[in-house]
Amino acid sequence: MTPTGPVELLATWEAGLAQHDSGRSLLLHRAARPGAGTDALLSMPVGEREADLFALRRALFGERMQVRVECAECGEAMEFDLDATLFGTRTRTPGGPLRVEEDGWTIEFRLPTVADLAAAGAVPDPDEARRLLMARCTVSAVRDGEAVPPERLGTLLPERVQRQLAETAASADPTSDVTLNVACPECGEATPAELDISSYLWTELDTWARDLMLDVHLLATAYGWSEPEILALSPLRRRYYLELCADA
Repeated sequence: MTPTGPVELLATWEAGLAQHDSGRSLLLHRAARPGAGTDALLSMPVGEREADLFALRRALFGERMQVRVECAECGEAMEFDLDATLFGTRTRTPGGPLRVEEDGWTIEFRLPTVADLAAAGAVPDPDEARRLLMARCTVSAVRDGEAVPPERLGTLLPERVQRQLAETAASADPTSDVTLNVACPECGEATPAELDISSYLWTELDTWARDLMLDVHLLATAYGWSEPEILALSPLRRRYYLELCADA
C-alpha cells in the first residue's frame, strides 16, 4: 500500500463531504489503492475492498479500534477495544463460479462485487435489492434440468437454497461481512453488531480532518504560514509549534 499523506487525505475528505456511503467507500478505496482505476475498484469482490480498508485504517490510525454498541436486550451502552489486525486478512478469491446443489436446483454464481453492492444499495426495498443482487451474481440456474432466468430466482428459489447460497458466499469471502457477537456485562445477552469498516473509517477521517484544519488555522494565525507549508510539517513538529502557541 502506498502511504497517503495529509494533502491527499484532506482531498479525499473534502470530496467525500458531498457523497453518500457508496461514494465515500470508493474514495477511501482509492486512498488505499492509489494506482487502481475506478473500474478495477468497482469490479473487486466486496471482501477484497474491506481488506484494503482495514489495511488503510491500520496504516493511518493504528491497530486499536474502539467500538461502541448498545445491548439489544437491556439498552446498556458497551464500549470495548478491538485489534484491527484480526480483521481484513485477504483470502484467495475463487478462480471460477461457486456452485450450490440443493432441492433439485443447481446454481452457479460469483461473489458480489463492489458495483453489485452499490446497485443493490440504491434500491429502497430490501427484498427487491436482494433479488437484484442475486440476479446480477448468478452465472446459471437450473431447476430439475430446466434453465431458469436469473431475474426470476428471487421469487422462485426456496428459502433453504437461498440460505445455502448466502452461506457458500460468506465462506468463500468471509471479510465481506464482519459481524461481532457482543456479550452484555449487565444482562449477559449477546448482541450481533456489524463492523462496517467503511463507515467506521470515514468517521475517523472526518474527525482527523477537522482537527487538522483547526491546527492549520491556529498555526497560520500565529506564524503566517500557508496551508501547504503547515501540512508539510510532520505531526510531531506541528504539535510542538501548537504547544508553543498555547504557552505564548
